[in-house]
Amino acid sequence: MDYELLLNEILNIGEEMLRSGAEVDRAEDSMYRMCKSYDIEQCNIFAIQSNIQATIRPTGGSYITQIRRIRSTSFYYERLDYLNNLSRYICQHKPSVEEIHERYAEVMDRKQPAWYLSYLAAVMGGVGFGAYFGCDLADMLTGTVICAFAVVWAGSWLSAREQNLVVYNMIISFLSSILVLLAADVGFGNHPDRIILGLAMVLVSGLGTTNGIRDLLDRNIISGIVNIANALLGAVAIACGIGLSMILVGGEMYEMYIAPSLAVQLISCGIASAGFALFFKAELRQSVSAGIGGLLNCACYTAAFAFSGNSFVAVLAGAVFVAAYSYVMSRVHRAPATIFLTTSVMPIIPGATLFYMMHGFVQADYAQTAQQAITLVETGLAIAFGFMIVGIVTRYVGRLSRAIS
Repeated sequence: MDYELLLNEILNIGEEMLRSGAEVDRAEDSMYRMCKSYDIEQCNIFAIQSNIQATIRPTGGSYITQIRRIRSTSFYYERLDYLNNLSRYICQHKPSVEEIHERYAEVMDRKQPAWYLSYLAAVMGGVGFGAYFGCDLADMLTGTVICAFAVVWAGSWLSAREQNLVVYNMIISFLSSILVLLAADVGFGNHPDRIILGLAMVLVSGLGTTNGIRDLLDRNIISGIVNIANALLGAVAIACGIGLSMILVGGEMYEMYIAPSLAVQLISCGIASAGFALFFKAELRQSVSAGIGGLLNCACYTAAFAFSGNSFVAVLAGAVFVAAYSYVMSRVHRAPATIFLTTSVMPIIPGATLFYMMHGFVQADYAQTAQQAITLVETGLAIAFGFMIVGIVTRYVGRLSRAIS
């Protein structure tokens, strides 16, 4: 066994898992398990979103160290699913380096999702959240056309030329919001501010803030700081892009969004969650399950808030449900739980809060900034605690069941 080549192939898998949207813990643990399944007596692996460092020592051999620099990450959940299955296969069967390389190449060479799915996904996400924020039919039709053009077509063109996420978000948010405002001036769309907020939800990474807080609570300090910093920088870029468009053509964020009827909220959250799953390139049947989870998550949050009157308790209840639902769906679909966790949780992700906080900062409304910052931290903590509760329960139940058997 050539252990240098083995470690290289394992790091290839780990790197691509991170690039496809895996949690740092999952990628790190998968690489560790793959290494330990071979004749390796010592293994140390450290990973964050932008770097992997690994040192192994084969039995009776010398230390081998390899480092990887990861320059960008995104979401490709179908690929993550296949890479996760490949890591399990390696742990069970201990294949040769040549077989690992061949199987990895097969995963990477799989056919890309159909081009029209990215348009459908962005429209579902933007229009779904637009309806959730109170858009009427004319607003949603306007948002559909602009979302398909600005977020997907222009985004695809720009992503091949611009690697800086801050610049990318600023350009896309400016382009989409100025189109919304110009359309409203000629009579297309009645609530341009709500349309813009729905479109911004496709870009705003409230998920990054939540994952960052969760990483901090798990003592993954560097990973947590990186997640939060990326989310804040992305939100600042979006707020600046929208603010610039408002200065050029006129317009403002008139009011905080007004929630529609419960039925509209449930349906819109289900559509938006399924849209985000497709946007993150999950398989179609997994996206349907994510949409169902988003709908039920909204129902759980609404019921908990009606019962307690406390936003923290309601978000916590929604997060607990989503974590439990994702655990079940991961067994049903034999896929990583993160596919369902990060998409079904979208209805309670503080994306709008993060946007309003940064919009207030850009507009020098520091009272709004402070208020929204408190809400952001409160919501992120509630989601992180909800995920942790389910994680603790499932971990100890699993240990108990193995002890009994």
